[in-house]
Amino acid sequence: MAKLSIIIPVFNESKTIVEVLLKITDLGLFHGFEKEIILVDDCSSDGSDRLIDNFIQKLPAGDSNIRLIRQKVNQGKGAAVRRGIEAATGDYLIPQDADLELDPGDINVLLDYAIAHDSMVVYGSRFLGRTAISDMGVLQKAANLFLTRLSNVLSGQKITDMETCYKLIKTSVAKSLRLRENRFGFEPEITAKLSKIKGIRIAEVPISYFPRNKAAGKKINWKDGVKAMYCIVRYNLF
Repeated sequence: MAKLSIIIPVFNESKTIVEVLLKITDLGLFHGFEKEIILVDDCSSDGSDRLIDNFIQKLPAGDSNIRLIRQKVNQGKGAAVRRGIEAATGDYLIPQDADLELDPGDINVLLDYAIAHDSMVVYGSRFLGRTAISDMGVLQKAANLFLTRLSNVLSGQKITDMETCYKLIKTSVAKSLRLRENRFGFEPEITAKLSKIKGIRIAEVPISYFPRNKAAGKKINWKDGVKAMYCIVRYNLF
């Protein structure tokens, strides 16, 4: 039976992680896919890891499709996802943020497209179709679109949302990449390195998006945007 590895990087997400886990564990995947849920706690200090442990312990006996990996020191989202990729055993994998900005039900939209079109890489775009981005700040939206266009110019792709979390990738392809970025530079890096693989075309499907602000735990900032530009140039041209 085919399997999807869902990688959840976690850093101080005690307010939302249990609800995210409830949604993910209740999610039935299309095409008979099994789930493998890999949580990577990035040295949280708010008890997120304890909440995850308690959640796993309350699952029915024999339910072994979910596990927690602890990072000894805080390294960043990219490092956590990279650790998840190393541990993944599914046919495909996809990152899932530990907040509530994305609807886990949309994972099936990406999976369905990948199976129907035999795609190795499918991104979920927040800027395609009727998505819930009305609350996204003007600057955040402009920065996302600018970074995506810059990425497209250098990578040769024609996507609308390079910074999206939902990147469904054939696991063998993801494992073949030598990823380095520890923080949010992971997004432009993986896009650039996927684009260098002969025959890879990044497909996109629309997803919903419910943005949160810094008060709600948003961690990305303007410095990450500057680093993203650097990563776009570095990993596409060198």
